[in-house]
Amino acid sequence: MPKGINYYVEEAKKTMDRRAEHRKIVKTWKFDTIACHGIYSLEEAMSCGQGGIIEPVIASTSQAFRDSDELEAALAYKIPSWSYARIHNPTIFYLEETLALLETYGTDIEATGLCTSSGMSAIKQAVEPLVAQVKGDNKPINFVSSCQVYGGTYQLFNVRMAERGVEVKWVTSPAETDKWEEKIDENTRFLYAEMPTNPQQGCVDIKKLADLAHKHEIPLIIDSTIATPALLRPIEHGADIVVHSLTKTIGSNGNCVGGAIVARHNLTSKHLTDEQKGNYAFWVKLLPFRDSGPCMTPMTAFQFLNELKSLRVRMENFSENAEKVVEFLSKHPKIEKVNYLGLEDNPLHPLAKKYMKLVDTDRPMFGHLCSFNVGGKLEETRKFFDNLNIISRATDLGRIKSIATIPAISTHQQQGEEGRAMASIPPNMVRLCVGGENPEDIINDLKQALGK
Repeated sequence: MPKGINYYVEEAKKTMDRRAEHRKIVKTWKFDTIACHGIYSLEEAMSCGQGGIIEPVIASTSQAFRDSDELEAALAYKIPSWSYARIHNPTIFYLEETLALLETYGTDIEATGLCTSSGMSAIKQAVEPLVAQVKGDNKPINFVSSCQVYGGTYQLFNVRMAERGVEVKWVTSPAETDKWEEKIDENTRFLYAEMPTNPQQGCVDIKKLADLAHKHEIPLIIDSTIATPALLRPIEHGADIVVHSLTKTIGSNGNCVGGAIVARHNLTSKHLTDEQKGNYAFWVKLLPFRDSGPCMTPMTAFQFLNELKSLRVRMENFSENAEKVVEFLSKHPKIEKVNYLGLEDNPLHPLAKKYMKLVDTDRPMFGHLCSFNVGGKLEETRKFFDNLNIISRATDLGRIKSIATIPAISTHQQQGEEGRAMASIPPNMVRLCVGGENPEDIINDLKQALGK
């Protein structure tokens, strides 16, 4: 006999209250403990995971319900459920909660995560509701972004957004906050920046940029893919939304593609409704995300969950290795210039040092990515690149294995010469992401390739 919708609503409230209490406890843990356990409690393990100590993979495409009342309550969003894998999934829930906890680590800020099928889908899902045209309002819409962004992001902003009548205003000196203010008007919907940037190693003053955005009642979005929450947590400094390509640094083993949005509750936006602002990532999940379907697979979420457990250790290792490689490159006579925020002679070093630290320490740390310009004719850059033996030639980054690419002919090719010049990406620039190998072997590979 059906138990009635109210029964399921009351039972769901009890479950949510228990989870909320457990979440308060988790917020008191250290970073590595949260990364290892997330929201997956002993109670969750017994009720959902049949006692498994690692989060379960729920591979089913849909959820069965006890009766018609529970089905109706679930599809009306009256109770927490996952219903259908295009909308949600328990394994993905554990990943989203863990990411939200890590991005707000050490604060009392509440945030919600949303995982997607790729980093680009995360960016698209994060920005699209912000540039939606309000019925009856035909004012032109724009947003302001650093020009130093990933090539795919540049294409999305410069081409796809233009196709729907939304203008992007590029900031060519993103570290200078006043350059952003010059671009903002009453029709600006959000500010967007990478920190640090790929491949130039640029950065922004997050706190000042957040204050500027909030002065104009709009949100600040930061792509923190390169840093990860192990080195930087933009929400702590005022950012409203953080996006990640989980494919990259967090998923360093390189066997999964995925993205994530983490949005603070009650974010700043004069263009969104109170419901949207209250829990933006959750609202996106229930409505626009459900309709467009850029969902992550449960097995992918499981892989990323397991990678998160060792995130801080890996970022420390990758960063230390990168520092040694950068030291070698900065002294090599065939290298014109090295871009790495950890170099003390880098003009942006003091700003980066203010924000980028290994979590739970005061130790400045700048990540795995660097770039450098090879001297001589352009053919010399290709010759060097083609002679690498250990370092893989690929467009990927953030791997356990070191990877190099030439951005002008790969990741940023679609920007065109004008766009690359604006973003400070010369043809002879090589992007190198240092992995977990012994740095001496990476240095020797670079040395022999430069020698040829």
